[in-house]
Amino acid sequence: MTETKDPVTDVADLSFEDARDELVSVVAQLEQGAPTLEESLRLWERGEALAQRCEQWLLGAKRRLDAARSTPDDDAPSGAAS
Repeated sequence: MTETKDPVTDVADLSFEDARDELVSVVAQLEQGAPTLEESLRLWERGEALAQRCEQWLLGAKRRLDAARSTPDDDAPSGAAS
């Protein structure tokens, strides 16, 4: 079951869920032990790229949540008594 893609395959188009699922698969394959050192390195490189993609998604989600929670000062009613 080697459906792991080549490390040079662009991960930029993967959704968070797709990148996460593939990363889980890569980790499982590494834990089982790859047949060759070259295969282990290929899996490691792909895993690093997938982890970075997941982190990008998570940071983007955090920025969106932070922006949604921030309340601009412009929301205060104008002409309110002090």
